[in-house]
Amino acid sequence: MHIISAVTAWLVDTIGRMGYTGIISLMFLESSFFPFPSEVVMPPAGYLAWKGEMSLTLVLLSGIAGSILGALFNYWIAVKLGRPLLVKYGKYFFISNESIEKADKFFSKHGHVSTLVGRLLPVIRQYISLPAGIARMPLSTFTIFTTIGAGAWVVVLTLAGYMLGEHQDLLKEYLHVITLSCIALAVIIAAVYMMILRHRKQSEKS
Repeated sequence: MHIISAVTAWLVDTIGRMGYTGIISLMFLESSFFPFPSEVVMPPAGYLAWKGEMSLTLVLLSGIAGSILGALFNYWIAVKLGRPLLVKYGKYFFISNESIEKADKFFSKHGHVSTLVGRLLPVIRQYISLPAGIARMPLSTFTIFTTIGAGAWVVVLTLAGYMLGEHQDLLKEYLHVITLSCIALAVIIAAVYMMILRHRKQSEKS
C-alpha cells in the first residue's frame, strides 16, 4: 500500500506539472508497445479534476486522444512492417500465406467487433491494433471502434478517480471490480454479436 500510495502521489504530481500534455503522452505509451498501465494515469487525473485543478472534460478528451494516437501508432507499425515480415518470414513460424489471407477475411468481416472487444480486455487492449494493421483493416472503421472502446475505458477510470475524491486508497479495490466488469461486457458484446450472425445465417438459409 505504501508503494501504491507513493506511485499515485508521483503520478498526481507529474500529471499536475505536465498537464493535459502529460495525460496524452502517458496514454499514448499505454496504448502502444510500452507497458504503462492506464490504471495509474486516468484515476489520478480524475482526482485532480475533483480537486478543481484540471477540467474533467479536458482530462477525458486528453486520455481518449492519447489512447487513439497510441493505437494508430501500433496500427501504422503493423501495416508498414508487420505484414511484410510475416509474408517473408512467417513460414519459419508456421504462418502461411493462406493463414494471413484468412486473417484478412476475418478482420474484413469482424474487425470492428474484434477491435471493440479487444479494447475492453486487459493486455489484449494494447496489442489489438497489431492484427488489425497486419490485416489492413479499414482505417476509418478501426479508428471509430478504437475510439468507442478506448473512450469507455478512459471514462470509467477517470470517473473512478473523480468520484473517489480524497479516498484514493480505495482505488485498488475498485479497479478490480472495473476490470472484471469490462471483461464481462466484452463477453456479452461478443456473445450478442455471435447470436446476430447466427440469426442472419438462419434467415439466409430460409
